[in-house]
Amino acid sequence: MDLKVHENFMDYFLFLKLKETLTSNYFPWYKSRIVEDIEDIQMAHTFYEFDRACSDYFHLLDPCFHSLNVNKLIRVKCNLVLKTPNVEEHGFHIDYQGKEKFRTAILYINTNNGYTLFKKKNKKITSVENKLIDFDGRLQHTGTSCTDSAYRMVINFVYS
Repeated sequence: MDLKVHENFMDYFLFLKLKETLTSNYFPWYKSRIVEDIEDIQMAHTFYEFDRACSDYFHLLDPCFHSLNVNKLIRVKCNLVLKTPNVEEHGFHIDYQGKEKFRTAILYINTNNGYTLFKKKNKKITSVENKLIDFDGRLQHTGTSCTDSAYRMVINFVYS
């Protein structure tokens, strides 16, 4: 399975600035479906979509783009799922339906007992602050809620 795990992905102080911004009282969040055909709701903030930056906070992700060696961005968004009584999986999916090859990367913003699960080989990656996983975008995966933190927050990068 084409999966790379990067612990302490961002410079510590750049990561703290990003996390503090995302968790501040002024950061804009919008209601969104977790997976298109499922009714579960999350809060989301889209940084990049339809070939353009669509967030005033896009610049905070520059170090990530450089480290990932991004050639072309497809979509970048932050997802915030609130705590649930039990850890709930959201449904296997891929993040982009285009024909070209692409990659998906997930940057975990906070540590919690949620995870990312891959359908192939049933591989589970735990949510640990400042960890990034980078994988072939055609690998089916699912995220979860958490039970030990107020929320689970990740940034999802789709790129080539």
